[in-house]
Amino acid sequence: MGALAQAQSIDIPPIDYAAIAPILIILGAACVAILVEAFLPRHQRWPVQVGLSLVSIVAAGIALAVYARSGGTGVTTLSDTLAIDPPTLFLWGTLLALGLAAILLIADRSVEPGGSFVSEERRSEGPGTMSRAAAAVSGMRTEVFPLALFSLGGMLVFVAANDLLTMFIALETLSLPLYLMCGLAKRRRLLSQEAAVKYFLLGAFASAFFLYGLALLYGYAGSVKLQAIADATAGSDRSDTLLFAGLGLLLVGLLFKASVGPFHTWTPDVYQGAPTAVTGFMAACTKVAAFGAILRVLQVAFEASSWEWNGVLWAVAIASMVIGVVLGLTQTDIKRMVAYSSVAHAGFMLVGSLALTERGLSGTLFYLLAYGFSTIAIFGVISLVRRSDGEATHLSDWAGLAKRSPLVAGVFTFLLFALAGIPLTSGFIGKFVVFEAALADGMAPLVVVALLASAVAAFFYLRVIVLMYFREPAADGPTVSVPGAFTTAAITLGVVVTLLLGVLPTLALDWANVGGFVS
Repeated sequence: MGALAQAQSIDIPPIDYAAIAPILIILGAACVAILVEAFLPRHQRWPVQVGLSLVSIVAAGIALAVYARSGGTGVTTLSDTLAIDPPTLFLWGTLLALGLAAILLIADRSVEPGGSFVSEERRSEGPGTMSRAAAAVSGMRTEVFPLALFSLGGMLVFVAANDLLTMFIALETLSLPLYLMCGLAKRRRLLSQEAAVKYFLLGAFASAFFLYGLALLYGYAGSVKLQAIADATAGSDRSDTLLFAGLGLLLVGLLFKASVGPFHTWTPDVYQGAPTAVTGFMAACTKVAAFGAILRVLQVAFEASSWEWNGVLWAVAIASMVIGVVLGLTQTDIKRMVAYSSVAHAGFMLVGSLALTERGLSGTLFYLLAYGFSTIAIFGVISLVRRSDGEATHLSDWAGLAKRSPLVAGVFTFLLFALAGIPLTSGFIGKFVVFEAALADGMAPLVVVALLASAVAAFFYLRVIVLMYFREPAADGPTVSVPGAFTTAAITLGVVVTLLLGVLPTLALDWANVGGFVS
């Protein structure tokens, strides 16, 4: 009886299940996908895993839309560990849409027989042996689907985390599956496994920095909650050494995940070595998740001390832009070129993040949406240009592509224009709103540097376009695969959103400009 009375006296924290429904759906589907791997025969797993992944993301999107329409201005739940506010809902919608496109790319088996994730190729060697196509399907690594769902679920928690400990757990949840997914390439296996090891080792260092920073901030504020850290920062006579050492170490972990220079060293190797569909997932979704967390940490916990750390992040943003554009000019592999492009774009996004205003927040959120869809579509197109031994990623292989496939060259040109920030594309609007917010917040010198970096970056995008349209294709050059339904849908989604956000950005801008974070 005493134990029962004690149990009844425990204050169980209220849980807003409607608010966290997208997280529950995605993580629940990931657990079901693990059971599918364990109990279904190998030849039945692919259709079940694809269907489960797509249905769960759509269901999570519907749950998100229903909750958003209820008009909540922001709640905290699970003992205030998660904050579901308008920026969180925007980031969740972006992540789910990009996750859907990434799953489509991962699931495609038409561009490469059996898909990009095949454990081994067996050839038909005589009577009674398995056909090559059947062997490829039976050998497909379908565990990539639960890994992708776990990573996506971790990203949803990451951008909503209202305390640093929850954020760290979410960081590991989104990162560990990505380390595994990077090493699952069918072709260039050693390069893929090397990329996975590099990502894992450097990611472990970044996580250690994050955790050490968390510990120092706990020592400073006596709490890991973002609001408690903000209160301690605003009115505390404690030593600032713990505060700024903790913030510095914390930001190293976050900037690493966002591919912000000079914490970008993993990016080109991992982008090049990972399967292209996984690279697209990382490049788009991880960038959104990382900057969502950076925005929340800077605006909720450290806004009061911004005048002390602002100059350091100015230097980081400039370094990221310079590193991205200068090293991007020297690349001969198209995936590495896009990797350095992402480092430059991370610098542009950081410019918006440093404007600690609602205009800076909404501009950065819009930029993340625009960049994510353009990037997913770019990697979808890259997966189509192939040689007999796999994807043709060397720039010389893209010479004369417009004569071999005018449609693919045209789509790729449009997407490169978006990354360069040419008008009538989402990239132009994204840069405009971010730079405008930074100007309004008094960061004119930083905007000038960003504009110069954008101008230089346009050169290596235009270099690829000149190669495709004004060079003759080699006689033994690569072929352009006919995309299957899944890859076609992913590329089409990316191109359509890139065009709509460039021509009619008002709806997305209004959605992004709905208020700040709650804590």
